[in-house]
Amino acid sequence: MIIRSAPICSWLLCLALLAALAGCGGGMTTMSQPPGGPPGLALSAFVSGLASPLGMEAPNDGTARLFVVQQGGQIRIIQNGALVATPFLDVSSNTGFVSGGEEGLLGLAFHPSFGTNRRFFVYYTRSVSGQVQSVFSEYAASAANPNLADASSERIMLIVNQPFDNHKGGQLAFGPDGFLYIGLGDGGSGGDPQGNGQNLQMLLGKILRIDINGAFAPGKQYAIPPDNPFVSGGGLPEIWAYGLRNPWRFSFDRASGKLFAGDVGQDSFEEVDIITKGGNFGWNKMEASHCYPPGSMCSTAGLILPIMEYAHNAAGGSAIIGGFVYHGSAVSGLAGDYVFGDLSSGHVWAGAEDMSGNWNQTLVLTHALTVSSFGQDTAGELYLLDYGNGAVLRIVAAP
Repeated sequence: MIIRSAPICSWLLCLALLAALAGCGGGMTTMSQPPGGPPGLALSAFVSGLASPLGMEAPNDGTARLFVVQQGGQIRIIQNGALVATPFLDVSSNTGFVSGGEEGLLGLAFHPSFGTNRRFFVYYTRSVSGQVQSVFSEYAASAANPNLADASSERIMLIVNQPFDNHKGGQLAFGPDGFLYIGLGDGGSGGDPQGNGQNLQMLLGKILRIDINGAFAPGKQYAIPPDNPFVSGGGLPEIWAYGLRNPWRFSFDRASGKLFAGDVGQDSFEEVDIITKGGNFGWNKMEASHCYPPGSMCSTAGLILPIMEYAHNAAGGSAIIGGFVYHGSAVSGLAGDYVFGDLSSGHVWAGAEDMSGNWNQTLVLTHALTVSSFGQDTAGELYLLDYGNGAVLRIVAAP
């Protein structure tokens, strides 16, 4: 099945189709690695009963709860290893909410002080009078019941108009600096026809950085961090990095503070980037470290190349799923490796930096699931979200 050749390919729609083809699961191959390399991994059943899970977050509030984002608009809680029956929040009835393809409830982030201030943030899509929009909102958890959000507390912070139905990005995450980072795709279609990735006057194709604690900037529902790269001009002040096609899941390394992102490619290559202040990551001049369109001539001057990449034809992949640097204790030998995977190939890799600063990736797991995201709990252990079967699985050491 060709899932990326159409000019308006929706990778989440393809994900749903792949899930349907996969049926109720499939086999899994645990990988045994040679001495000195990252350990082989396996999957262990954890929680089922979800519907189209796209992301999982763990607030640092001492409860050990895990919150799963469902594309249809619900946030579900996993508590003490079981799925809480009542959704934490349901935005499916919000004005104009749309779900399906690459739209729906896409992102969730908890304020670093969520345990005391109850503030959290979501990203969902809607259509108003035919205009597709990305909506970034703040909510508060109920003061009476910590397993329920106050649905009436929504405060819309930012609305971004979208030209097409795909490439919405979806990640929200707080950095170690306390600022909120937001991932937006290039707006869709194929090849970035509007040139949004390189246009510093557009928020599309960017990672944004905003301050949700400071006094609002004029005309905005948030503050602009004073050290953002374009705060003095040359680009929109929210922009932290640009030249991205569709960043699907990024995360901060707990140890180094580095921001790792998986950026979904066009037809041929997938990439992992370390996102830096003001960095230009190449799209649509380049797809990973290759000139785009294929066969064209391009210059890498001023561009930041990926630390790792893989080709569709070599790895059998279709879309990267960004993950996490491992800092748990359950898998000996994996510490400090960046774990990421692919939507449809069933491949999970561990990436490690050598003494020369080069990154090498090792295949550590092969499975037959359709993966939408990875998750990390407060102890640093990793999870895999099975979109097709509505399940969360633990990532463990291979037996």
